[in-house]
Amino acid sequence: MLNKVISIIGLGYIGLPTAALLAKKGFMVKGFDVNDHAVKTINSGSIHIVEPGLDEYVSSAISVGKLKAYNSLQAADIYMICVPTPFYPDTFPPKPNIEYVIKAAEDIADLLKDNDIVILESTSPVGTTQLIEDTFKKRGVDLSNIYISYCPERVLPGNIIKELVENDRVIGGINEISGNKVLDFYNTFVDGKIHLSDSKTAEMCKLTENSFRDVNIAFANELSILCDEEDIDVWNLIKLTNKHPRVNILQPSPGVGGHCIAVDPWFIVNRNEENSSFIRKARETNLKKTEWTLERIKRETDKLRDKIKTKPLIAILGISFKPNIDDLRESPSAYIAEALLKEDCDIVVVEPNIESHQLFNIVSLDKFFDCDLVVGLVKHDEFKDSAFKQKLAKSNFLNFCGI
Repeated sequence: MLNKVISIIGLGYIGLPTAALLAKKGFMVKGFDVNDHAVKTINSGSIHIVEPGLDEYVSSAISVGKLKAYNSLQAADIYMICVPTPFYPDTFPPKPNIEYVIKAAEDIADLLKDNDIVILESTSPVGTTQLIEDTFKKRGVDLSNIYISYCPERVLPGNIIKELVENDRVIGGINEISGNKVLDFYNTFVDGKIHLSDSKTAEMCKLTENSFRDVNIAFANELSILCDEEDIDVWNLIKLTNKHPRVNILQPSPGVGGHCIAVDPWFIVNRNEENSSFIRKARETNLKKTEWTLERIKRETDKLRDKIKTKPLIAILGISFKPNIDDLRESPSAYIAEALLKEDCDIVVVEPNIESHQLFNIVSLDKFFDCDLVVGLVKHDEFKDSAFKQKLAKSNFLNFCGI
């Protein structure tokens, strides 16, 4: 199997770590991305994204000649599609855009030969893997010896390399032989269990995993709004409630961010609006929590302005979409901070994982204690230090993340 040449289409948060990992395992990997800056950066032995440990993997793979990036698709034996699947703008519920996937399939079709394997890893609506097969048919490809499967990633930013290897995977073959061919390939670098299924089930599995989490977060977020109205400490309430042996309520937050939980439920809703009302309601509840948080901060700011007769200085603790990473994709905290700027609020941002930002004044951990209002949005490890929390307790503090 190690004599197979791998082509990775899309060198972003999933494609590049996958390419680097496969190169380290001994495969010859040819990465393709339309971003010229990404291609040049990777070929210099560096990385254009932030992921712990990834720079060493890429540098090593480039130096030994096992990885090279291109701005055009290269012929290979195994093609892995890791391209974005964004939404079309100005659609609600958001409509998934799989044009990048179809374009990748069209490009691959021109290079396919007998016994090639095509794997879709991008989060996709149910039926997308079948559309890849249909695209090949339209391009006149003889599919009798072409093997197509869906295998979604299951990784957390900040721990991607480790989880690519250790996490269980689900492989959905377009047919049984395709699933088994891809199983043999993934067995070369995955230590977790690999579960075989069909392509539609695997596609739905990926969407279901993140929709389940979104629903459970929505319960916690709705509970936090109710508790605020009743002047109840929601964090203490959840701690006490979770003492029940069969209850495990998650933690409230200012909303849900990232390119998984905040996105994947819409793929289900868009495909079947009539029968996905509960999933849609959870997604809308988490969107509402972000707006509710913003309004709650603005109310407190207005009170302070009346009290101190000047514009208050607000410290924002955290703007990434989850703790201990630098990723701002779909971040409700970054959205709130930007909205406050648009409201002509004076803010500083304490974000230990980001050195600078084009919009925000990023300050160090010890620079916010003289602010008029401190707003906790992301529960970074740095904010859980006991000395830090003692100082925090003396400030005018709004806690939206359980610091």
